[in-house]
Amino acid sequence: MPQRESSPLILSVLPVLVLFAGAATLFWLSTQDLARTVQYWEIFVPVVAVLSLFSGWTQVQALESNRLWYLLKQFIHWGGVIAVLYLFNAVGFRDLLNDQQYTVILIGFLSMGTLLAAIQMDYKLIIFAVFLAFCTYVLFLPADNSVLIWTGNLFRITDPGTNPAVVAAAAAGVGFVASLIVRYLIPMRQTRDRGPTVTTGETANATQTAAPTEAAAPTEAAGTGATADTDATADTDATAGKGATASSGATTAST
Repeated sequence: MPQRESSPLILSVLPVLVLFAGAATLFWLSTQDLARTVQYWEIFVPVVAVLSLFSGWTQVQALESNRLWYLLKQFIHWGGVIAVLYLFNAVGFRDLLNDQQYTVILIGFLSMGTLLAAIQMDYKLIIFAVFLAFCTYVLFLPADNSVLIWTGNLFRITDPGTNPAVVAAAAAGVGFVASLIVRYLIPMRQTRDRGPTVTTGETANATQTAAPTEAAAPTEAAGTGATADTDATADTDATAGKGATASSGATTAST
């Protein structure tokens, strides 16, 4: 039978909620004062790494995957992301960029890292990666952004071009709900698809085990019947032999 998930609800809901809320808040701060928000985005990178680890843990349990291998892959992946950002600052490349350029590169790189982590195991983080890409594009092109205006009109927000934080907050809310839907649908579908295969295999093995036993019974019965027929034939031959001997004796006596 397929094994149902027993992961705590908080491990699947809270990390995604914190990710969307944190990103939406940082985006709002960036629209107010981008220069003072850069350091907060840098701190947000390891926060995303840790929350991504906890978020994918529930899916690892649901699919009964190798937990040690999952931890190792996540440490290598996010360790590489943080190492690249560290080298980005250590070699002085950060000094060649202004605050807007560096923030756009930082969030874009974080979006790509989140997408790769999501593809490895936690598919619901794909939506969060798309949200980060949306924030990146709006900060890169803050004026007359067609994507921002289209998204604001989709959510029926008045004058979305001058209210990017409101549009981002609405997109974050929708993304959070969509992530929860993905979180519940994908593990259930994969577990359901895997369950019948295991059951069918067990049934087939049981059938294959029982078939030789059932086939052996008629063989034994046939062997017993053949033995009985052989014994009956031997008894008949012995009786006939005795009768023939008796008849010969009687003929001799008459003579």
